[in-house]
Amino acid sequence: MPPLALVTGAAHRLGKAFALTLARLGYDILLHYHTSTDEALQTRLEIESLSRRVFPAQADLTQPGGVQSLLAQLEAILQSSSFTLEVLVNSAAFMPAGNVDSLSLEHWDAVLDLNLRAPFLLAQACAKKMTGGGLIVNITDVGAQKAWSRYPSYTVSKAALESLTRVLARALAPQIRVNAIAPGFVLQSDVVSAEEWQRLIERIPLKRPARSEEITSALEFLIQNQYITGQTIVVDGGYSLV
Repeated sequence: MPPLALVTGAAHRLGKAFALTLARLGYDILLHYHTSTDEALQTRLEIESLSRRVFPAQADLTQPGGVQSLLAQLEAILQSSSFTLEVLVNSAAFMPAGNVDSLSLEHWDAVLDLNLRAPFLLAQACAKKMTGGGLIVNITDVGAQKAWSRYPSYTVSKAALESLTRVLARALAPQIRVNAIAPGFVLQSDVVSAEEWQRLIERIPLKRPARSEEITSALEFLIQNQYITGQTIVVDGGYSLV
């Protein structure tokens, strides 16, 4: 039976890189996106060029109804074919800037809902569908171990996601393995200026941002090594040492 992987936030940036990596490894892809319709179409074409099937699924994962919509689309795929769900990558995330004294309740809730609650709900539901065992990978951030005062909700959500990774790994073993990948600086964010980006890169011991394939190779490693669970693989060029 063909293996299926669900990747959230897969239309662009690292989510797209994870989806393409899985496609190259032989997985068909349930490609989740929210508003990036054009990018999702382009990613779909790239996956199909690898001779893999792809199922685009639009959903707002900040809303419980959006999570249920995505799960309903997953269930329809599993029911209509001989697919087996083997991998879930929780990559979708929101990173608003805002100091502790100015961050709005709306942004706080949106970040925790997308970055933490959605991965939990998806892991909870997908684990039940991984009848032959599977792998769940949460994409956290090197910032989970930092105190980024300009991104309080994001930093807290990623630290909590690493804790959730360990909780899920223990609860879902031995059938399901749960790990996390914590990238450092890879792709410049819209909320970071070019000057600030360069300043951050200069602080990294390896003095450069990561290439996307240096992050996605951690996913390949977790797929291949089936004796790892409850761990966070940090791929940050040494930034966590600073």
